[in-house]
Amino acid sequence: MALKVKVDRNLCIGAASCVAVAPNTFELDSEGKAVIKKKDGTTTSDFVNYSEINDNETNIEHAAKSCPVNAIIIVEVDEQGNEVRQVWPS
Repeated sequence: MALKVKVDRNLCIGAASCVAVAPNTFELDSEGKAVIKKKDGTTTSDFVNYSEINDNETNIEHAAKSCPVNAIIIVEVDEQGNEVRQVWPS
């Protein structure tokens, strides 16, 4: 099983707690919303596989849990990339 993470831009209030906890994973964009930094240098708020991020699972999870509005969503996916269950928020 693999994990994916995304940012719900409608929920994000730009508190930047995720950036403080996991600066290798998250940054704020020009709108003051959190985005995910990928290894290839691009950013997105859509689902990203952990393997595409220069950070570890623990940091990403702590960043998600630090969000005051639960705007960071973590899901577990199967080998085909299909969502199995939502890990956070639980």
